[in-house]
Amino acid sequence: MCVGCLSRMRPRYKRLVDNIFPSVPQDGLVKNNMEKLTFYALSSPEKLDRIGEYLFQKASRDISRKRNEFVMIAMEAMDQLLVACHAQTLNLFVESYLRIVQKLLESSEPSLQILATQSFVRFSNIEEDTPSYHRRYDFFVSKFSSMCHNNNPNLVTMEMIRMAGIKGIQGVIRKTVSDDLVENIWEPVHMDKIVPSLLFNMHTMKSKTDIVVESGISEEVNDKTDSFSLAESCLRELIGRASFGHVKSVIRPVLKHLDAHHMWVPNVFATQCFRILMFSIQSQYSYAVVETLMTHLDENGNASPKIRTSIADVLSKIIAIAANESVGPTVLEIINSLLTNLRTSVTRRPPSNIGLSESDGENEYREALIHALGEFAAHLPDYQKIEIMMFIMSKVPQFKSSNNPNDLHVQRMCLKSLLMVSTKYSSVQMNATFPQSFLDLLLKTLTASEDEIRFIVLRILHTLLDRHNNAPKLSKATVNITKSEINLEKCSRSDTIFIRKHAQDIYVSIYESLEMTNNTVENVEAVYTTLALICIELLSEETVLDFIRLILSIQELAITNAVLSTQQKFHLHGLVISIMLLVAIVTDLHPLKDYVEKVIEQRKLLSATHLLPELSIHNEVKSASLLPAGVLIEEPELTEALKASGIDITTETGPVLAHRRSWVENTNMSMKGSFTDLSNLDLDSVNSTPAMQRRFSPNEDLSFEAMKRSLMDNPVVRVEQNTRQTQLCDMFRNTSFQDLVAISTASKDEESLHSKITDVFNKVDISNKLSAVETTNQPIPIYETLFPELFAF
Repeated sequence: MCVGCLSRMRPRYKRLVDNIFPSVPQDGLVKNNMEKLTFYALSSPEKLDRIGEYLFQKASRDISRKRNEFVMIAMEAMDQLLVACHAQTLNLFVESYLRIVQKLLESSEPSLQILATQSFVRFSNIEEDTPSYHRRYDFFVSKFSSMCHNNNPNLVTMEMIRMAGIKGIQGVIRKTVSDDLVENIWEPVHMDKIVPSLLFNMHTMKSKTDIVVESGISEEVNDKTDSFSLAESCLRELIGRASFGHVKSVIRPVLKHLDAHHMWVPNVFATQCFRILMFSIQSQYSYAVVETLMTHLDENGNASPKIRTSIADVLSKIIAIAANESVGPTVLEIINSLLTNLRTSVTRRPPSNIGLSESDGENEYREALIHALGEFAAHLPDYQKIEIMMFIMSKVPQFKSSNNPNDLHVQRMCLKSLLMVSTKYSSVQMNATFPQSFLDLLLKTLTASEDEIRFIVLRILHTLLDRHNNAPKLSKATVNITKSEINLEKCSRSDTIFIRKHAQDIYVSIYESLEMTNNTVENVEAVYTTLALICIELLSEETVLDFIRLILSIQELAITNAVLSTQQKFHLHGLVISIMLLVAIVTDLHPLKDYVEKVIEQRKLLSATHLLPELSIHNEVKSASLLPAGVLIEEPELTEALKASGIDITTETGPVLAHRRSWVENTNMSMKGSFTDLSNLDLDSVNSTPAMQRRFSPNEDLSFEAMKRSLMDNPVVRVEQNTRQTQLCDMFRNTSFQDLVAISTASKDEESLHSKITDVFNKVDISNKLSAVETTNQPIPIYETLFPELFAF
């Protein structure tokens, strides 16, 4: 039988497939015969699987015979059939196609590997009509990932194979992500191969080509000519296609790769990777990246400070991107996690052999956490910033004194975090800026025993009070300020209501903070800035009197306090004169301004310049108790100046400016406990009780000489009185309740109530009264009838 007869007896699909191959491979695919094969496949789709199987057999035979040209023709035919046919039986044809691709990828020829990859990428862009239930791509994931790590000695070939591997991974992602019935590409077994392969190419090619991206994001390149750009594009596509449940499947391999290859220090590449992830992910899922990174930070709690600092730094650079999409509990969860890490760092006990560099690294780690918190808060709306500040303030340990340095450090770090958030907030109305609970905690912390803690609280107040950027101009006390230098705006009605409601608490806390003996110049200047901002932002003619009373109280504190040092008293005098002048300037009280300027000139003329700003340590130590006449603000002259300025002081009850705490006593609210007023407690309670006389203290001298000394206002006696008052205050501050009860009851006669009643009745001549009752025949009182035992004699 002739060969032609045998060929005509073969199935038609085989004859059509054979006809697409030329006699000379250099001629390429026979296009006319390819069109016939395509028409036959479309007309008889049930033959597609046989066509695919026959092409696979011919291609396998050509691969083994090293006939690469015919292999390329077979792959081209496969590609055209895939594009043209969309029948339901295409799945069986695809199986044969993928077997050919796998056969080519297993070849050691780089050209065949690249050919297979190019064909697979074209296949990945085809939308199939019917899903596949049994198709698997695990081989392709492994092979393409290994191609990404190719180390061919020929750099050009290595680059081509690596790029082919990245394109293959991109094709697998496109083919599997949109089809739920195929193998789950998000499984760790696949992600642990795909993600490190992409990161390897991004980092390796970045190092070789010295690509420096300052912002952490490379520019988009339309023509992906290098594996670095292609890998970055693939990573963007991968994270962009991830749903919420799959985000962590991508992030975990990234973290594992950075840990395994020690890429956190320095963290330039880590920052770049996470910024790519944050800008490529669906915006509503961006906070999941932050949560995963924070969890990783928790897991590395025992790592070196440098590594933790680098992770926190990366967090600070990406957390702002997630802030816009974070809502409700997510915000507080992130803030709470940052504060927890901060507290853990503070309370961590360093090893005994820790070096200075390790300690510095821990401080840098804490600063990085605080910076991350500030960056997160900066991109939140103002109402959420208020909630964050209240949340942070609730986490601040509340104690006035502690011997545990860790407690103080925790308090200090929490307040620094609060300060960072407050710098991102813009105040509009003070009643919204200072909710009651937040203000109470803030003022309570203002009276802490640690001077640095008080200083941080004052800086927080500066950022929240300053609405017109006046704080930089008021950083130091001065008497040379003019109205043109200040940005002024009329106090609104709501702000006036706020200061009238809360002035008592604010002024008491500021006063008590100035009583602290460890105040530095920086503390006093911070108080000056706080008072100056209150004056500019909140004072009006309705509230200026209370503020002036506070100023006078501070001056009296500088005169009478026996605990403060001489330099501290001088600082208070400088503070008083500076604030009083600023009040006159802001409120346009010209007579008051003239009087204050007169006092300033007196201080200059009488060599009392140490009572003026600048606040500093004076070389010449002077006496704080012996002050020349006219250098202090006197109440009579001040009262006349206020009257001349048009301030209505007739509505105030009692002396207008007579008492140090009159600005508290005249408020409608009851004053909270203040230890500085304990000396007046006995007097007030006795005078308010009818039919009782005040009992003088046993130690009180009531002789004529004592009264004479009192009238002459001897400084020695006054100092002794202040000392006793200070000792009494210190006792009530520092002594426990049980000890106070023991002290107060030690000198009392512990006689029973019955003995006291007996003494009272012994002093009354009851027998005469009873006889008088009997002679007058009046009825016996009911109390004698009901309680006869009390009247038995």
